[in-house]
Amino acid sequence: MTREAPAGMWPALQSRFGHAAPLLLLSLLLAVLTLAAGGRAARAEAGPALVTPGEMQSGALLFRANEKGRYVEAPRLGTDVDLTVSGPTARAHVTQVFQNPTDQWVEAVYVYPLPEDGAVDTLKMVVGDRVITGDIAAREEARRTYEAAKQAGQTAGLVEEERPNLFTTSVANVGPGETVLIQIEYQETVRQSGDRFSLRVPLVVAPRYNPTPVSQSVDFQPGQGGWGRTTTDPVPDTDPVPGRDRITPPVLDPRGNAPVNPVTLKLRLQAGFPLGEVVSANHAVDIEAQGPDSRVVTMKGPVPANRDFELSWTPAAGAAPSVGLFRERVAGEDYLLAFVTPPALQQTEDKRPRDVVFVIDNSGSMGGASMDQAKSSLLYALGRLSPADRFNVVRFDDTLDVLFPDVVPADAGHVGRAKSFVAGLEASGGTEMVPAMQAALTEHNGADRGDDGAPRLRQVVFLTDGAIGNEQQLFDTVAGMRGRSRVFMVGIGSAPNTYLMTRAAELGRGTFTQIGAPEQVEERMRSLFEKLESPVVTNLSARFSAGAADATPETLPDLYRGEPVVLAAKLAALSGTIEVKGMVGDRPWIVTLPVAQAAKGEGLSKLWARRRIADAEVAQTLGQIGPEQADQRILSLALQHHLVTRLTSLVAVDRTPRRPDGATLSRNDIPLNLPAGWDFEKVFGARPKPEFRQAGLLLPAAARSDAPAAAGKPMPVEDVVLPQTATDAELRIIAGLLLLIAGLAVLGFGRRSKGGRA
Repeated sequence: MTREAPAGMWPALQSRFGHAAPLLLLSLLLAVLTLAAGGRAARAEAGPALVTPGEMQSGALLFRANEKGRYVEAPRLGTDVDLTVSGPTARAHVTQVFQNPTDQWVEAVYVYPLPEDGAVDTLKMVVGDRVITGDIAAREEARRTYEAAKQAGQTAGLVEEERPNLFTTSVANVGPGETVLIQIEYQETVRQSGDRFSLRVPLVVAPRYNPTPVSQSVDFQPGQGGWGRTTTDPVPDTDPVPGRDRITPPVLDPRGNAPVNPVTLKLRLQAGFPLGEVVSANHAVDIEAQGPDSRVVTMKGPVPANRDFELSWTPAAGAAPSVGLFRERVAGEDYLLAFVTPPALQQTEDKRPRDVVFVIDNSGSMGGASMDQAKSSLLYALGRLSPADRFNVVRFDDTLDVLFPDVVPADAGHVGRAKSFVAGLEASGGTEMVPAMQAALTEHNGADRGDDGAPRLRQVVFLTDGAIGNEQQLFDTVAGMRGRSRVFMVGIGSAPNTYLMTRAAELGRGTFTQIGAPEQVEERMRSLFEKLESPVVTNLSARFSAGAADATPETLPDLYRGEPVVLAAKLAALSGTIEVKGMVGDRPWIVTLPVAQAAKGEGLSKLWARRRIADAEVAQTLGQIGPEQADQRILSLALQHHLVTRLTSLVAVDRTPRRPDGATLSRNDIPLNLPAGWDFEKVFGARPKPEFRQAGLLLPAAARSDAPAAAGKPMPVEDVVLPQTATDAELRIIAGLLLLIAGLAVLGFGRRSKGGRA
């Protein structure tokens, strides 16, 4: 006789096990839940991977895990950026809010990108109920002060420069459950190109490629012929320049993780002239007019820190300024900042034939949107060549291809072949930038004059994201091989290494252009080619009639169309005039500025000192001064003007001991964002997705990696999940196993009972 089984799981259990069914179901459910909780606790107790300070691509609080320089990360609660633009300068306050969720006293390390030309002069911290302000000191002295305070149980803070655009803040003795606010302040100048002014706020440092060290091993054993061992590292860790360990970040795979690090930003724009268009290139913003020359710009957010913020503005019609003059008196000394834009001379073009070498980076970091932007930019540039020009194309990753043996005429056949070559490029491999620059700067036996005998212009247009750690090697290459070439750097992507771009362009006597989105390609490449095709303003000089002035730059650079002369100076007196003169093409140009009529400015002394420090670095690279002389200049300027450099740091110590003896370090972990538009596999290769404990923000479905939020869509910051710091995983697992055994025993008893009744 066949009996129909009851529908559903519960009737089936009742039918088979009778009165034992409830006990069996309860036992199995408790066993599953307990084992699952134990597994989660065990994974949490295992802890996250250890990192170094330089392994962070964005602002992050790290807890020291051991004495070998390894750390674990703490939850980040948010970043707030507050900026005020006053005419040609900007003052920024960058505040990070963290919480120590553990019951331990910790040392924290915070890594954050800042503008490469920013004058970082202030550190303020609120730790618990303590407010700490930093003082400047030589780097090693500041480190000793910090370490002594840390050992004494005192709250202390330290700000160090890893690169001109990457800084590290360390905080010792953060108490259990305390909230930490870290604020860094800096001063910078506004960038001007033609009638467009702009300001860039770095929010993410992209992963950098570091060439493999070259090692030679030999043996000095007795009787072995006197061989030895030497190691050469292109990214050396030599004091005071940190090496690869501090600039190589582990990165969150966005395919399996929601974005983190919410950022809010407000900018008060006081242009000093009637405003026309105000545009945010990368983020959605609200813009409130507060007068003809004033706007308040607020980012619609918070948003994840995965791309740099850029704001640009233009003057109203007929209100474009061509001259700016500002003054400041600090500690009894007068400082001046002057901006003068030479006339564009629209009707004049530089008709000399050109040799143009295009270099395109197709390494793994360029994967995704960056590769598309680079290819579109180069294809546009190839289309702008004239029949009188000659050109070549170089592509590189960790290999190198030069399309033609030498520059070739820009006829239809050669240009067509080049376009096909560029269209077929794909991103992969490492970023060996130095060999590509060497190839581009190498001149062969081709004639350097046109058919009419006029010298040909030689220009190198280099398209890259600049994501390398051996910047100094590239600078040395440009300085040593530039010859008559001029180097034009084109930064690609959402987070280029602008320090590398601007310094390489300066050494190469060219310019830097940034392309952060596909819709910017044509506009910005057109602007670049207008500069390439227009007469260069040469033989520039400045003379102060009232006497000696310590001006920077000492030798004014050549300028391209729409670029202003920017002159900073420390003066003996605010009187007399400044006479700026030069040649616009083949025509003389001169302008005279009355110093006494300069308007009041702010932070000019800091900007002057920061520019003088950069002058010393460039002079050393060019071989004009030695390392000791450069270090002496940098240290003196930094100490006098309270600036963080590779030789100086900000240190703050609360003299009241707070940490009890025997305190342990908590372990927390939070993932970081990949820069927007980057392809994770192209950079790191196919590998298992990293597992992170979710100790950061809870995001709605629209913000998860399987449904990315649109640009500018707010990230919630109200709901924060803090990680556990200790668990009873072993007890939970044992309890789960015991319950599972009990359930199985009930199961066996039920079967025997059924058998007995049969």
